[in-house]
Amino acid sequence: MKPLLPALLLCLVSTLARAGIGEDGARHLLSRTGFGANPAQIAVYAPLSREAAVDRLLSHTVSTALTSPPGWVNEPFDRPNQGNLSEEQKKALQKERNDHAQELRGWWLEEMRITPSPITEKMTLFWHNHFVSGLDKVGVPQLMYQQNMLLRRYALGNFGSMLHAVAHDPAMMRYLDTANNRVGQPNENFAREVMELFTLGEGHYTEQDIREAARAFTGWSLDKDFSFINRPRQHDNGDKTIFGQHGNFDGDDVLDMLLQNPQTARFVTAKLWKNFVSPTPDEAALKRLSDLFYRDHYELKPLMRAMLLTPQFWKSQGQLVKSPVELTVGTLVTFDLTPPDWRAIAGLNRQLGQDVFNPPNVKGWPGGEAWINSSTLLIRKQFLDRLQHDAAPIRNAFQQADGSMDEAKGREARINRLVQRGLAPVKLQPDEWSAIYQVRSAQDTARLLLAVPPAQPLPAGMSGAQAIGPLLLDPAYQVH
Repeated sequence: MKPLLPALLLCLVSTLARAGIGEDGARHLLSRTGFGANPAQIAVYAPLSREAAVDRLLSHTVSTALTSPPGWVNEPFDRPNQGNLSEEQKKALQKERNDHAQELRGWWLEEMRITPSPITEKMTLFWHNHFVSGLDKVGVPQLMYQQNMLLRRYALGNFGSMLHAVAHDPAMMRYLDTANNRVGQPNENFAREVMELFTLGEGHYTEQDIREAARAFTGWSLDKDFSFINRPRQHDNGDKTIFGQHGNFDGDDVLDMLLQNPQTARFVTAKLWKNFVSPTPDEAALKRLSDLFYRDHYELKPLMRAMLLTPQFWKSQGQLVKSPVELTVGTLVTFDLTPPDWRAIAGLNRQLGQDVFNPPNVKGWPGGEAWINSSTLLIRKQFLDRLQHDAAPIRNAFQQADGSMDEAKGREARINRLVQRGLAPVKLQPDEWSAIYQVRSAQDTARLLLAVPPAQPLPAGMSGAQAIGPLLLDPAYQVH
């Protein structure tokens, strides 16, 4: 009978692989690749096998935003001569730009909430924190919108194509001073960051590589309407030595050299692992995945598919701290709620340390445990406490989160637009939520809300609706 044992084990493994991932697996997959998940969404994925669930997720992606952007995003940016403006006019201009910036943040958060492809937005947010640019320095909200659309277009496409597109992107060129890079006066900012932060990582290049690459990027500039333009007369046509290669290289040549180095595939794969799986990559899995990424010429979908199907991913529940956006938008998704003004949520996220379109520096948000400190933890709990106490009048939960909410006309117009599009706040009390989704017991609620068991045991006999408040305030709700 002994020869039958290996065959039986093989059959058992095959059967388990085809089994449905269940509610726990579905919640884990959807939370990691999106922003929360409500029970209806979980029910779609729960019966599927791991492969079927991941394939469904990746086959339903989009590359454009569903939410209509603010009307001004395609308007030409007016650059008045500051010397001809009065102090009052300067303040009015700055206020308009600040209003546009906050409206842009609200637009993106709304897209995260209603998108039919949460993984697209999750990847767009990842690339926003990889190819970092910030409004404080870029100064032009329209350019940040254009960059956001670029990142979404390539979010699950080809990394190499995205790298070239980002290098020519006007927001990036303003942020890292590429537009001021000319022969005789090379600026090293972009050359340094493209190696250290975008491709190779520290320790895989020399200072000479940076200096010579900066010469290669000379001549790239922006015209008067902030469009990319190549100015041959400002390009350094002399021979350069970069990564041991000699020639009259330009900026795109340098980017191709970076893509030819397998270290780029490893660096990007490791960063994706830390954002989607766990803080510590498995070295054997990382090598296999980065080799696949390199062989596939930097195609992202095959890499993400392979990563999401690793055993490590399915055992990583509770290993990542929710970012402010994951916490706020994810909670709204979970309870099927929509605020009357997304700018308020943007203000709340800023207080929590994640001001979208304005990362703290060129390295972006460090993430992980850095999201939690005594101040942000208190604000997180206040948000969840107010939400669980009164889910219906959600307007009140965010009324004071951002000063822009006091602008009655702007708020009224925003609310009207939400109502017209069928996105007005849903009056949903905890008992209604539990009834709609058939959440009968506290254990049912815990399974839908938490990645790991609650730190504080729930009292015996508590109903599913009664458990919502304690579970939202449990430390376990801060991780996924």
